[in-house]
Amino acid sequence: MAHAADKHSALDDQERNCTMLQAFEWYTPGGGTHWEWLASQAPRFASLGITAVWLPPATKGSGPDDVGYGISDLWDIGEFSRVEGEDPRTKYGTRAQLEAAMRELRKNGIACYMDAVLNHKLGANRTETFRVQQVDDNDRTKPIGEERDIEGWTGFDFPGRGGKYSDFKYNFNHFTGVDYDQKTGDKGVFRILGKNKSFADDVDQEKGGYDYLMGADVDHAHPDVAKDIIDWGKWMIRTFPMSGWRFDAVKHISREFIHDFVSAIRDEARKLREEQGKPKLDESEGPIMFGVGEFWADKTEACLEYLEKFGDEQFSLFDAPLHYNLVEAGNAGKDYDLRKVFDGTIVQARPIDAVTLVTNHDTQKGQALESVVAPDFMPLAYSIILFRQSGYPCIFLGDLDGCHSEDGASISTPPMSDLAKFLQVRRYFAFGEQRDYWDHPSCVGWTRGGSEQHDGMAVVLCVGEEEGKKWMEVGQRYKGTEWVDAIGWLGEGASVKVNDEGWAEFRSPAHSVGVWVPKDAKLRSEIGK
Repeated sequence: MAHAADKHSALDDQERNCTMLQAFEWYTPGGGTHWEWLASQAPRFASLGITAVWLPPATKGSGPDDVGYGISDLWDIGEFSRVEGEDPRTKYGTRAQLEAAMRELRKNGIACYMDAVLNHKLGANRTETFRVQQVDDNDRTKPIGEERDIEGWTGFDFPGRGGKYSDFKYNFNHFTGVDYDQKTGDKGVFRILGKNKSFADDVDQEKGGYDYLMGADVDHAHPDVAKDIIDWGKWMIRTFPMSGWRFDAVKHISREFIHDFVSAIRDEARKLREEQGKPKLDESEGPIMFGVGEFWADKTEACLEYLEKFGDEQFSLFDAPLHYNLVEAGNAGKDYDLRKVFDGTIVQARPIDAVTLVTNHDTQKGQALESVVAPDFMPLAYSIILFRQSGYPCIFLGDLDGCHSEDGASISTPPMSDLAKFLQVRRYFAFGEQRDYWDHPSCVGWTRGGSEQHDGMAVVLCVGEEEGKKWMEVGQRYKGTEWVDAIGWLGEGASVKVNDEGWAEFRSPAHSVGVWVPKDAKLRSEIGK
């Protein structure tokens, strides 16, 4: 269900494995060139089997090279100067360049997901004086000191846009908290006081309630704020050829508001299709306008509670607990029990709502949530999310092409070797019934039986210091056939013959992965192109 939006936006009805690409990393080069680069890469991404891209935040940040999470103006998609004399582009380019990139992606059958940064604002035009109560950063329910007036950056007038698209302007009444007093230079978590003013309680309960994260914290309970943001969402889906959303920092935003936003934009998307004379979509496998939230937690309980309480709209979360299991596995090496890799994960508990990943822009080196999967475990990690039935895999551009240095001038972290081949194997062979051989701590495997249109595959994962071997069934369909190493890591000529019962012994190099496909499969020659 989690990948149904790809089906809804597909250009044909061919059987496909849906695969998302996070189409940026934290140090993606700035200067307004990224949208044009993405457009140029659309054919390559399609050839790898990418069916959707998660675009970086297209909305105006607090400066021209803000990654996008220091958001200033939702309604400015690289179209207006934030301050006089400033280039109107975002870090990634102009609105016109974004639209051209999205057209090229769509022409290649790739759906586009927008990144919605709705939690906070930065880069205000002016300060205001208002009353606050400082709270303990580690327990937001605990006041510190007396109520007092501070001078905070909460005045957002958007002078460059001049009221185009929306004439709504933000002031301190539209926020719940700030972290800086311009008058005194004091830093902390300052809860803004006023009638019906409080932190949201339907957020993650870490720190006594984790509504406040950074900057000027948006008050989603304020009716004017809620209306403006939902109006923006409706405008976005009517203005750009998008198929879904990635929601930033949902553990810090009212769950009820995210639900209402998702519900409103899906209704608007249905209305838009009707206006365009398009047939009604079959949403039995998944809703129109895919939605996935970043609820970053290493324990699954909070993630599952969020999904269970979300309400009557299907919603997905990135499987952060799986990421941490992959980190643990890579660090432990030969001592890790592979049979436990899915324990406590979203994909194990609620597979239809799980977006699986290995790494992302927040976990890469140099970031606050730095959490790196060991390079020699990366092939095993990507096999786990790409070749199994459950979950909607999200590939990180930094793993595909490498992560840049902080100045964006060179590659500082190399890509995973042959990840492109792994993606092509998923595109052509990861279909059909899954048989698991999860019976050894250092060597596990599974097979996929294939479908009418696609041949199947076999996978062996090994963390041991010797070659891994696993007897596995691929089915009577393949009896007597020869299978070969699809990636090329087992050496030239590596092959195995399936016996008359449909079984064979498949191998993996030590501390690596073996990926096998039928030698005579018609699509095997596409791997590596």
